[in-house]
Amino acid sequence: MSIRPLDGVRVLELGNYIAAPTAGRILGDFGAEVIKVERPKAGDELRNWRLYGGDTSMLFRTVNRNKKSITLDLRTEAGRDIVLDLIRQCDVLLENFRPGMLEKWGLGPEVLDAANPNLVITRISAYGQTGPLAARPGFAAVAEAVGGLRELVGDPDRPPVRVGVSIGDSIAGIYAAFGTVMALFQRERAKADSIPLPERVIDVALNEAILSVMESLVPDYLAYGINRERVGGRMEGIAPSNAYPCADGFSIIIGGNGDAIFQRYMGVIGRPDLAADPELQDNAGRWRNRERLDASIAEWTIRHSRDEALSILEGAAIPCGPIYTAADIVADEQYLARNMIQPFPVDVGAPEPKTVGFPGIVPVIGEKSLPIRNVGPDLGEHTREVLSELLGMSDVEIDALETS
Repeated sequence: MSIRPLDGVRVLELGNYIAAPTAGRILGDFGAEVIKVERPKAGDELRNWRLYGGDTSMLFRTVNRNKKSITLDLRTEAGRDIVLDLIRQCDVLLENFRPGMLEKWGLGPEVLDAANPNLVITRISAYGQTGPLAARPGFAAVAEAVGGLRELVGDPDRPPVRVGVSIGDSIAGIYAAFGTVMALFQRERAKADSIPLPERVIDVALNEAILSVMESLVPDYLAYGINRERVGGRMEGIAPSNAYPCADGFSIIIGGNGDAIFQRYMGVIGRPDLAADPELQDNAGRWRNRERLDASIAEWTIRHSRDEALSILEGAAIPCGPIYTAADIVADEQYLARNMIQPFPVDVGAPEPKTVGFPGIVPVIGEKSLPIRNVGPDLGEHTREVLSELLGMSDVEIDALETS
């Protein structure tokens, strides 16, 4: 039996791209019924991002799993009326339009609240719903820069780079899902007491989501005047921790920065002199000597294959690991043991569907990843089902809506 803590919660998702759909995915993963509203004919643009075959990308299938897709034109009165009718039967509205867009369509918080006084309204935008930059558009790439992340990613002698995934969108989506569940929990605890509308509006800004994971970036500056800089594969103030080359062309990650770990680590690589060096007994000293330490460690790793080095390090309880590609991940026994790669037949543009593995549900409840119910749906796949079952619309009414 699947464990589904959010069974009975219904979410109307008006979001597109990655941020709001990530929040919807998380809610859907744990049992919520998530109804995704897409534009007729075109749908969410994510359907075409990194599309290598077929008509729907694996990116869309991944981010929009465990959802239903319906098509409505929110620019029309009929589409907006249906949204309001659906809202009356939902617990959550989830959106990531530019601030003011819902209001422009006549679907602002006050209108939604009038339709459903218990509705949780979760909004994701570049800079939030208030403040001098609220109306400014922005994608996660910009938010990652404004939030302080981009300045720290890459090598110090080169321009900043971006991580290889839309991390800003994903972090914002996680916060949005968390905020939504908090509001639902508050609503449940309040019982018959109504929660004021402002307390039911969850406002997530992409740049603030990034800022929130920047650790002590701002306090370090304000307290000590420190402006952190890019340090490549290292982490500021923590050493030794880096990627090191092996004899077979692979690199491995080794984190030997704990004081007790460092002592064992130096013994493993045959450098008791470094373990005994008074300058290297704490992180501050090791960070000052990071170049010397990394060179010594690399001299050891380059004499061993990846597997040999990892086996020796693991035997001494030194935190380490390989640098995985997708091919490594899908074959890894740890991921497989926890049901973190789940197969589904999908259209990839070939004559027959192909079985494709999708990343499992996090966090784990009940020892293994919960089963994914379905990968991202086809465009409008559930329009007839949702509108007939929830709103009692006839086939004739639905047909007229789809052809208007």
